[in-house]
Amino acid sequence: MADSAYSWEDSKLRAADLSDEAQGSKLLFRGHASSNWDLKTTLERSPHTVDIETYYSTILKIRTEVQTYTNQSWPEDPAFDKIQSELRSGYDSFSRFVTFGNFPHYPYLAYLRHHGFPSPLLDWSASPFVAAYFAFRTSSDEDVAIFAFRERGPSGMKVGGSDEPTITLLGPYVAGPRRHFAQQSRYTVCTKWEKDWPYFSDHSDVCRAFDPNAEFQQDVVFKFILPGSERRKVLTELQMYNLNAFTLFGSEESLMECLSIREE
Repeated sequence: MADSAYSWEDSKLRAADLSDEAQGSKLLFRGHASSNWDLKTTLERSPHTVDIETYYSTILKIRTEVQTYTNQSWPEDPAFDKIQSELRSGYDSFSRFVTFGNFPHYPYLAYLRHHGFPSPLLDWSASPFVAAYFAFRTSSDEDVAIFAFRERGPSGMKVGGSDEPTITLLGPYVAGPRRHFAQQSRYTVCTKWEKDWPYFSDHSDVCRAFDPNAEFQQDVVFKFILPGSERRKVLTELQMYNLNAFTLFGSEESLMECLSIREE
């Protein structure tokens, strides 16, 4: 995807223009503390397998411990044997169950993503300002990046096939943790059917830079590169909107981060 350098003021104007141009397709945002980082999930950056069946086996195995220590609770439906059966019944079954169905155990997956367990969910925000906070929260002179993602074109249609990885957008209406709502979270998950087996895949295999001459586009990503030197200005402005680590995370650790940044 093409990279574009922006100031903070210019990036806000361009993000507003992109939202207007999206014509009904929701624009989502994601911030990176380094402009060199790729769009990779925490699962891809971990030693865990991207095999979908094995991943579900792992997270359902640890669920009782997570529930015990967090006082949270998630339904056991669908059970693992149901997931296993659907995944092993061929591409059509997998596609109906995962790509076009209600993503299995979505509330539990959202909780795991927000609390550090390696996840196939790539998290986005409906707010470019939340994305900006994540881009600038770490003190560094390195250039940062804010990504904008548009899943569908003006027609609202989306196409795909069994031989191609597919991005599925998971929306805001889920019984997720409080920070899911504070951060206006949305998620994308990329899956593929390869050698008769389902895997989580790399978003960069699907996402494309915007082409103004193309008649039809989907899974489009815009990348804004901003200088790290604008950190103080950006965080000061976000604080005026009461947007900081504590309001986004709500933990004692985030309160300390908020106070530290404020006192800089």
